Amino acid sequence: MRPLEDARRDVLSAVELLPIVDVDLDDSRRLALATAVVAKENVPPFTNSAMDGFAVQAADTATSPVELRVLEDVAAGHVAGGSVRPGTAIKIMTGAPLPEGADAVVRVEDTEPAGEMVSIKVAVGVGTAVRHAGGDVRSGTQVFPPGETITPAHMAVLASLGVARPVVHRRVVVAVLSTGDEVVAVDGGALQPSQIRDTNRPLLKALLAELGAEVIDLGIVGDDAAEMRRRIERGAADADAVITSGGVSMGEYDLVKQILTEIGSVEFWKVAMQPAKPFAFGFVSGTPLFGLPGNPVSVMVAFEQFARPALLKMMGHRALFRPRVSGTLIGGVSTDPEKTVFSRVVATQVPTNRGAWEARLVGEQSSNVLSALALGNAFAVVPRGQADVADGGLTSLEMFRWPSTRTYEEAQDDR
Repeated sequence: MRPLEDARRDVLSAVELLPIVDVDLDDSRRLALATAVVAKENVPPFTNSAMDGFAVQAADTATSPVELRVLEDVAAGHVAGGSVRPGTAIKIMTGAPLPEGADAVVRVEDTEPAGEMVSIKVAVGVGTAVRHAGGDVRSGTQVFPPGETITPAHMAVLASLGVARPVVHRRVVVAVLSTGDEVVAVDGGALQPSQIRDTNRPLLKALLAELGAEVIDLGIVGDDAAEMRRRIERGAADADAVITSGGVSMGEYDLVKQILTEIGSVEFWKVAMQPAKPFAFGFVSGTPLFGLPGNPVSVMVAFEQFARPALLKMMGHRALFRPRVSGTLIGGVSTDPEKTVFSRVVATQVPTNRGAWEARLVGEQSSNVLSALALGNAFAVVPRGQADVADGGLTSLEMFRWPSTRTYEEAQDDR
C-alpha cells in the first residue's frame, strides 16, 4: 500500500496554478491573491475624531472644569473653516477631520453646553480620541502577501485601500459525477430493492462551495461504460478538475477504473489509510481527475486529504490543510498499524484544564455511517505505525469544520 504522505505529495506536485485574473471585489471572497497588496494611500486618509465631542488643545483642559468658546460645528464629510486656538473648541462629529490646532477630542458626555461656551468637565491628554492618518495602514506598506485567502474582513480592507478589482487566481471549476446502478437521485421517490440515495454529490458540492469552487453537476451514471465515458470526457473538457465517486476498487463492475485506464493517464492506488484506501488520480485530456471511493465517509476523507488541498493549490492558496490540535482521546481506539486511520470524533475544549482539547468517538465508525460524520467535528488521526491510542492518550485532531490554516510544508509530517 502507498503511504498517505507519498500519495498526497504526488497529487500536489502534479497540479498547476490556474491563470491570474482581476475580479470585482464583490466576487473575490474565498479566492487567493496572486500578487501582494501594497497600500497606495494612508488608512485612514486623514487625522479624524474617534467620537462625537469637542476638538480642543489638551493643555486647556489641564485644570478642569474649564469653559472654552465654541467656534463652529464640524460634521463627518466636512472640514472646519477655522483652527482651534487656546481657549477655544470646535464641536466635532465622529469621523470628521481634526481641525488645525487641535490635538485632542473631549467626548460629548464629558461636556456641558453653556451658551456660546462649552464646559469641559475632565482633563484629556494629547491624542485622546484622535485617529491619526495612516494609523491603520500606512502608504507604501505591504498589507497582504500573495496566496492570502480573501475573507469578508479582507474585502473590507481592500475596499478601504481603493482596490476595486483584486488580482487573484481564477476560481476553480470542478465537475462532479456519482456512479453505480444502485445510486438514485435524492428526489427519485421511494427506493426499490438494492437502491440507495446519492449522498456523495450533495456532500461534494457542499464541500466544493465551501472552498470557493464552481461546480458542474454531471449527475449520476449507472454501470453503462459508454455513457460513463461520455460524461467523464465532458467534465474533462468543461472543467478544471473532475471528481468521481465509486468504481475505483477491484470489483468486476468498477467501470470507472476500466474507463479511466482507456482514456486517461490515471493511476490507481491502494493508499495506506482508513477509510478511503482505494483512490485514483491522474489526467484525462490534461484535466486532473480524482477518483474517490463509493462509501460517503471515504469520499469525505479522500476529498479532505487529496482533492481539497490540490484544488486550493490550483487557486493559489498558501493554506491547504485543515488545522490540527493535540488532544486526549476519551475511551481510546484500536487501529490497523499499517494505515493512517481517521476516526470521527467530537472534540471539545476543557475549561477546567486551561482549554486543553479532548475527544470522544461518535457513532459507529464504518465508512458508510454518515450520521457519525454529521455529529462529529474532527478526525482523530492515528498515524501509520501506531496500533492504538489508550484511554486518555494523546492524539492529533484534524478539525474538519475549521478553515485551512496549514501549508504543505507544515503538513509534511502527517502520516
